[in-house]
Amino acid sequence: MRKLCFLLCTLFCFAIASAQTRTVKGTVLYAGDDEPLVGATVLPVGAGQGTATDIDGNFSLNVPSSVTKLKVSYVGMTTEEVNIVGTPPYNLVIKLTDSENKLDEVMVVAYGTAKKSAYTGAASVIDASVIEDRLVSNITNALSGTVAGVQTLSANGQPGEASKVRIRGVGSINASMAPLYVLDGMPYDGDITGLNPADIESMTVLKDTAAAALYGARGANGVILITTKRGHDGKAKVTFDARWGANSREITNYDVIKSPAQYMELAYQAKYNNGKYNLGYSPDAAYKYAAANQLYDMTGYRVWTLPQGQYLIGRDGKLNPNAVLGYSNGTNYFIPDDWADGSYRNGLRQEYNLSVSGGNDKMNFFVSGSYLKDEGIIKNSSYERLSTRGSLEYQVNNWLKIGSNMAYSFGKSQYPDDMDENSTNSSGNAFYIANAIAPIYPLYVRDAQGAIVYDEAYGHPVYDYGDGKSTAFSRQFMSQANPMSQLLYDKTEYLTDLFNGKWFAEISPVEGLKITGSVGLTVQNQRLHQVLNPLYGQFADMGGEAIQVAERTKGLNLQALANYNRTFWEYHTFDILLGYESYEWNNEYTEALGANLYDPMSWPVNNTLANNDRKGYGAYLDYATRGIFGRINYDFDSRYFFSFSYRRDASSRFAPDKRWGDFFSVSAAWDIAQERFMESTTTWLDRLKLRASFGQQGNDDLKGENSTNNGYYYAYLDQYTISGADSWSDGTLYFKGNPDITWEKSNSFNVGVDFSFWKSKLSGSAEYFNRETRDMLYNKPVAPSIGYSSIPMNIGSMRNYGFEVELTYLPINTRNIKWSITGNITFINNKVLKLAPELGGELKSGNRIYQEGESMYQFDMVKYAGVDAATGKPLFWAWKNDENGNRIPGSDYPTSVYSTAWRQPTGDLLPTAYGGISTTLSAYGFDLTVACAYQFGGKIWDQGYQEFMGSGTSSSYGHNWHVDILDAWTPTNQYTAVPRLDTGDSFSFYDYVTDRALVSSNYFSINNITLGYTIPERLTRHIGIESVRVYGTADNLALFSARKGLDPRQSYTVATTSLYTAMRCISGGIKVVF
Repeated sequence: MRKLCFLLCTLFCFAIASAQTRTVKGTVLYAGDDEPLVGATVLPVGAGQGTATDIDGNFSLNVPSSVTKLKVSYVGMTTEEVNIVGTPPYNLVIKLTDSENKLDEVMVVAYGTAKKSAYTGAASVIDASVIEDRLVSNITNALSGTVAGVQTLSANGQPGEASKVRIRGVGSINASMAPLYVLDGMPYDGDITGLNPADIESMTVLKDTAAAALYGARGANGVILITTKRGHDGKAKVTFDARWGANSREITNYDVIKSPAQYMELAYQAKYNNGKYNLGYSPDAAYKYAAANQLYDMTGYRVWTLPQGQYLIGRDGKLNPNAVLGYSNGTNYFIPDDWADGSYRNGLRQEYNLSVSGGNDKMNFFVSGSYLKDEGIIKNSSYERLSTRGSLEYQVNNWLKIGSNMAYSFGKSQYPDDMDENSTNSSGNAFYIANAIAPIYPLYVRDAQGAIVYDEAYGHPVYDYGDGKSTAFSRQFMSQANPMSQLLYDKTEYLTDLFNGKWFAEISPVEGLKITGSVGLTVQNQRLHQVLNPLYGQFADMGGEAIQVAERTKGLNLQALANYNRTFWEYHTFDILLGYESYEWNNEYTEALGANLYDPMSWPVNNTLANNDRKGYGAYLDYATRGIFGRINYDFDSRYFFSFSYRRDASSRFAPDKRWGDFFSVSAAWDIAQERFMESTTTWLDRLKLRASFGQQGNDDLKGENSTNNGYYYAYLDQYTISGADSWSDGTLYFKGNPDITWEKSNSFNVGVDFSFWKSKLSGSAEYFNRETRDMLYNKPVAPSIGYSSIPMNIGSMRNYGFEVELTYLPINTRNIKWSITGNITFINNKVLKLAPELGGELKSGNRIYQEGESMYQFDMVKYAGVDAATGKPLFWAWKNDENGNRIPGSDYPTSVYSTAWRQPTGDLLPTAYGGISTTLSAYGFDLTVACAYQFGGKIWDQGYQEFMGSGTSSSYGHNWHVDILDAWTPTNQYTAVPRLDTGDSFSFYDYVTDRALVSSNYFSINNITLGYTIPERLTRHIGIESVRVYGTADNLALFSARKGLDPRQSYTVATTSLYTAMRCISGGIKVVF
């Protein structure tokens, strides 16, 4: 009985002791200047309620006696856990440091995480704040100028469209150049625009083989790891962010002739010169030849009223002062309109994001919802997205953890037809025609009194198609076209449902060992509804057309990982990873179309009247990879680091005996600053880490990003199209396979240094990279007469190499004022090392030429030699050949006959360097961020300018001129680089391909300016609000390039006027955290 009473008393006393609390007091200071931090969060670890520091940085907290640690956090600073030591009330002094100054921050890497200080690869991290400052519909558009070695190319400014991303240049002629996206550890194959940027916590760009080799074939062009937000310990946090803005054009039209009178004077000059110099007319005869029909043959329209018997242009080459702009033929009135003004508009942008997150030591969660509507800068152009995401992780017990992360988005894109990068100079392209059309043409049909005619059924203006049907006149330029009308009557709508999910279970059977099984699933359903109206334009004769497309894409990824991390004998840390990955992808595509619409505005194909005008098409594609891989990381005393990785991959795109490839990487690093002999430098040197890597990766993606030929999914097989009717069918070879085709391989070498000085006041990295691609995947052209146009081959090798630097400088870093300046620059070179022996060291494809020992970024063009001062004719370089057809050195001579000139390589057009610079200043609640990007040292083929500088030949009738044409040759202006205006075919610069159209691709862009103010927390905490920030943002504010209207960001090689231009957005918003 005594023992029992003693036991019960002991248990009773223990229960009382466990229920007891104690008071802990303390002060939280900023380590930079020992100033108090107001509103820092202090939480007991394990149990109990937290508190916040007062205006003097003090706190007082009652905690259970069992609690031995406090977690202290503050926005922008490193969260710390501190032990409760000493005697009550303890009076702890806690100092927090800036999070960006923490040298041992953890970063997401391939299949895991790593301390930045111990990482041996080349990688850069972009945190959420950089993404949040940009008004972007997808994350790729936030990368411009942000990371060294990363360049974005924007060939399509349509709302919701993603930029093309290139990491350290291009490694292949034909194969895919796009990086691999990995979402929360799983390769992601869905639409990148379906991801809400507000859900992103960070992005890590893996640039060398040491960083990316574990992803095998799919990571050959670099890897972008996307990590979404998750919940953290502490009370639930509710965040609401709303922003509203206006979209407008960032890129204006080229500097073209805007005056109708000036245009007609130039047209007259071209006609007059043809009569005088080519046809041998006297000045008087040439004048009558040019002026007699009021230049109707060059334009097709009359838009001036003239007194009877008078000419539009006088003998002095100037417009007749008696001419009145505007002409009526009794039925219609014709007067020029501003097509650019009629094409563009200002769009509205609105975005709302709501998220809830929280957790404890057992569980964390994150839930978000978002709505975005982004209107384009032309009619019938917009992007709308509704998205939601939910993640949950639960620690079931001390050895089992499970979790899921799922997201769904619905996207609706109104996409004007004929306005992507594959629709150059299409008659339906509003950007092209608004730039290129001469300033003499009406946009609208008007009645005889000059009033715009309206369509009674739909209430829209009736547009002038210049086809001789809407009015009596027919345009010489883009007859039967009026994109502005098509924007109203034609409808193109993409609807996308995107689901992405990841589920995992992680077990920890012994200390240091984690075994994880994960399943990733992406399902994307996309529907296209398109109506090409039967009322007006190019489809009117066939009664209009309706198109329906249904496309379903599914990607399934299975992963099994075993990771062992353990430190032995205090200094030796091993991190060992073994893994298996299976990836399966399939695509189902169905298309139906029909002509002769019953309802002009309805898209279903069964809206078409004639069954024999209906057609259908279907396809099924699949692709699979299998991979086994491993990695060993070794860390000795945080000074010496070594890593080795290996992956064996199989791809279904190659024949069974060619499918497997072996890839690897080896890397090492040495942090000199941690050596004992460097102890005297600790006051100014934080880190000085040297690192080097070498490895090999593979590429199996011959299809690339733009090709529509699905034969590349089965590149080793001959493939046929089947057609026929009734009881017979016929097969036609459309893709010639090659059973010997195999992996494209890239050997990469990287050496770099990471450094930090004066407590991170100056930090950065510098590195040299060299990537050599062998057995390049290429579609070798063959004679079409044999039944197919190309055959896939492994044909040679190419090298990309360069140097990149990233720097961050903190001029001011106090508690109340922080100023950082960040910059990066990448110098890059490219060289074709070897081509297939049968090519003889040279391969031509259209206007491109690839030569051994030269850059792949060359054009094959005639070289412009200037203007013959005596005649005004254009000159081109030619040369004489010997009896063997070889060029005779020193025999070059200028010729005025284009067909006798020789095409020759233009030399390297690739930019010498590109990069970005940004600065952030925060002071007393205000914050200002400015982000810019730049490029210099290269050239680009300005096709728009080439067309604007046509000399007036028949192929360019009705096309506008650039103002530079005003410097054209005349008898009084003989020494010029612009030939005389002349309608003769020998002056057809509109069609001629010469290096005259090459121009500097240098640019400087102001990508973003953001100004915000955060209301002091002491003013909002008492009403339950943690923080309130109001802000204004200007995105894509300005671009400065070699000439007005030119956007070198479209591609490495070509710029046109037909692409959807970049949009500028000015907006304001408010972000509230509860």
